[in-house]
Amino acid sequence: MELKTLHKEGNKLVFVIKDTDYVFVNTLRRTILTETPTMAIRTITIIKNTSALFDEFVGHRLGLIPLTTDLESYNLKEECTCKNAGCAKCELTITLKAEGPLTVYASDLKSQDPKIKAVYGKMPIVKLLKGQELEFEATTGLGTGKEHAKFNPGHVYYRGIPEIKVDSENKAKQCVKVCEGLLEYNKNLEIKDYIKWNEKYEQLCEELGAEITDSENDFIFYLESWGKLSCEEILSKALDIIDANITELVIQIEKSK
Repeated sequence: MELKTLHKEGNKLVFVIKDTDYVFVNTLRRTILTETPTMAIRTITIIKNTSALFDEFVGHRLGLIPLTTDLESYNLKEECTCKNAGCAKCELTITLKAEGPLTVYASDLKSQDPKIKAVYGKMPIVKLLKGQELEFEATTGLGTGKEHAKFNPGHVYYRGIPEIKVDSENKAKQCVKVCEGLLEYNKNLEIKDYIKWNEKYEQLCEELGAEITDSENDFIFYLESWGKLSCEEILSKALDIIDANITELVIQIEKSK
């Protein structure tokens, strides 16, 4: 297997995985989305709310605020030594107390742990008019996407690397002329820049008579983090989870013999 980074900017990462198959890349995608743990607000106790929003609306907004995640300091509650009772190793408290007139932002959340905070501080929660108040306590912990979408670490997808075939040198030259990032080798075409290649170019090439198929062994992998974890942390944790799942499967197979 060969990996090569194509593009990295901020919370976005694009890389190529070669000499593998759909089973592995789809397993990686699903593990990132459903099993990679991140922080999110779990429960909220509303102490006072005289804003224009019902408690349920405030709670919904709070639950979807991306929070920075520290996987070294916190455990999943079901895996914690407290046996799901709740302790400092698996949960922490976030509070807020505000009175209008002002707009309450995600940066106004007060966390017990300074490492756990809103990723995007300028996300508005609610606008309070003069005399309106909002006060609550929230419990925060790790969770996974199979429990709730708010724990998803980011957006991820992949596709097979497009393989382009033409039956004449003239068609090859025409495709290169209308498509940015194509290289021509006699009648063979190769994509020079996967970042610039898109469906528009595929349609243009097909209209010129090219046959385009997706590779079943080489893939382009796209990952955009919500900021809870870096792209590298997401990939590293997902691969650790896959490795642990395979090890557990082998153990169970041995036990069943």
